[in-house]
Amino acid sequence: MSQPATSSGENRLARETSPYLLQHKDNPVDWWPWGPDALAEAARSNRPILLSVGYAACHWCHVMAHESFEDAATAQVMNELFVNIKVDREERPDIDQIYMMSLHQLGEQGGWPLTMFLTSKGEPVWGGTYFPNVTRYGRPAFVDVLREIARLFREEPERIDHNRAALMERLAQKARPAGRLVIGRAELDRVARGLAGAIDPVHGGLRGAPKFPQCAMLETLWRAGRRSADVPFFAAAELSLIRMCEGGIYDHLGGGFSRYSVDERWLVPHFEKMLYDNAQILELLALAFRRSDHHLFRQRAHETVAWLQREMTTEEGAFAASLDADSEGEEGKFYVWSAAEIGDLLGKDDAQYFAQHYDVSTGGNFEGHNILNRLKYLDDSLDPAPAPNKVRPAGQFGRHNERSMNVESRLAALRYKLLAARGKRVRPGLDDKVLADWNGLMIAALAHSGLAFGEPAWIAMARGAFDFIAGAMTRGERLGHSWRAGRLVYPGLASDFAAMVRAALALHEATGERAMLERALAWQTALETHYVNAHNGGYFLTADDAEGLLLRPDSTHDDAIPNPNGLIAQNLVRLAVLSGDAQWRSRAERLFDGLLPLAAENMFGHMSLLNALDMRLHAAEIVVTGTGPAAEGLLAAARAVPFIDRIVVHAASADALAAGHPAREKIAIEPVGAAFVCVGETCSLPVREAAQLPAALTAMRA
Repeated sequence: MSQPATSSGENRLARETSPYLLQHKDNPVDWWPWGPDALAEAARSNRPILLSVGYAACHWCHVMAHESFEDAATAQVMNELFVNIKVDREERPDIDQIYMMSLHQLGEQGGWPLTMFLTSKGEPVWGGTYFPNVTRYGRPAFVDVLREIARLFREEPERIDHNRAALMERLAQKARPAGRLVIGRAELDRVARGLAGAIDPVHGGLRGAPKFPQCAMLETLWRAGRRSADVPFFAAAELSLIRMCEGGIYDHLGGGFSRYSVDERWLVPHFEKMLYDNAQILELLALAFRRSDHHLFRQRAHETVAWLQREMTTEEGAFAASLDADSEGEEGKFYVWSAAEIGDLLGKDDAQYFAQHYDVSTGGNFEGHNILNRLKYLDDSLDPAPAPNKVRPAGQFGRHNERSMNVESRLAALRYKLLAARGKRVRPGLDDKVLADWNGLMIAALAHSGLAFGEPAWIAMARGAFDFIAGAMTRGERLGHSWRAGRLVYPGLASDFAAMVRAALALHEATGERAMLERALAWQTALETHYVNAHNGGYFLTADDAEGLLLRPDSTHDDAIPNPNGLIAQNLVRLAVLSGDAQWRSRAERLFDGLLPLAAENMFGHMSLLNALDMRLHAAEIVVTGTGPAAEGLLAAARAVPFIDRIVVHAASADALAAGHPAREKIAIEPVGAAFVCVGETCSLPVREAAQLPAALTAMRA
């Protein structure tokens, strides 16, 4: 193996804008950012590549960095044997997706930090996630791994080539489109029954630990309840939401939900807060509140939006990506309390009162500290545990009476004092880059929940973030992906277009503003031009003119956020109705034809696509004609219908619609004001009174 290049000996991350990459700018590792220069250096120096992928709010990324990347001896081995590339998975999810899929093909469990070893051409050979700096628990030390991989490259290149060829062949096979398959309501119901059976009947969420919010899964259950009016589906979703809302995964002082819980009770979180989780949970809270009128859902939604506004909104009006789990080098230090601290701040009587409600004790509930939660308060209010596999109905969780409201009022004042005191602590790091896809999810969530909770200020927040992205992060009709400090990572990804088209459509339905629909159509057209995968009718993650990678990632599986193909499928169904242009429905059908056979191989990995199919089959199209009080009343009633399975068109006049829009005929019939309801391929008679709209919807769904 040749000696390291003369251009080595430099950590190049100081020139980047990603907060995650900048966290590593002072490492003794000679880091390169991803790019052709790094690949060229690997080829020139005949060294393999060590690719390390993580993100700013990743706890174990920080642990591995502290143990290995900040260690001079480990860095010396890395620099001698490899060209080292560091990637922020949030800034470059395309790269992350390729190599995470490669790791899965090797039979390894995925996650972050992602550590992969590549040829100088970027071809994956082997990898893993976190490696300890010393041998422990039967796992080799990181330096031992480095030396063995380098030895194989140097002494047994034929084995390396065999691994690479086998892996690339498996990736190629995975990319081949499968045959067609029909999936309809019966299959959707079967999947929902399987999910309901997998729900923890006591704690909600999937059984066992760790517990993730699994928002797409909860939406699938909710949709099944809407289709069938089957209470157990709603109960399973509501149980999960309520336990999250009262568990330690929720920040009871500052608002907002952490990434996941390490235990089965939702008590101990990984303390990082991600924008995308809170966006998806906010939408579920809105759905649950509209059905149950449960005060808890309203309260958590308001507190989460307050956190978003207070801590996550940038100077430009967009939303930051995440809050770190760590502060002062310790995970969760910012969020946990001792009983003594609370006693000093609140005084004896108030501290005892607070402790009774928030599980505070001298010994603590987490490594000698206290994570604030109300799980015990919740458990004490429940009837005895139900029979195995039977989920408690949401009604058992009790509504707020006058006494409980007095309790909540007192607790709110005490929480305010603790929040003010917590604000003086050293804060976790804020990753303030603006990601178009994550912002799109939150913009849509604010628009949807703003309608559900009657909060126009939330819709205004959504509009502010939308305007920034449509301005600063757009070139012509195309989006960028990540913005920070005036630098735009461009071109954007399919996920950016999927989420921002969804955001534009949500704002259009909430406000009736035609400019939002026009923007959605322009972005969808750009998506069709640069991202279409002709082999399966779906979309590549990267554009056809983006940086050339080993391959164009085209995964259809959901991740922590819904897969872009699933979001795009929903967008296409909405666009067909809102624009009146049938080409978008035809485009949706091609997508379903191509991707549903892939989904059939792993239904639970394709919840967002199945949710889109449910929308295609069961969404209510509500067209409101005319202007004036009658039309406004009907429009308000239409927008109050849960957003997951309704599309609202306001046809104020023929001029407000595109030429050939089918709603023009409805205006001719009812120019003053009426609502027309269509479900599937069947439409109702005109509805002229807002109070009659729910009954018309029920009749059409039946």
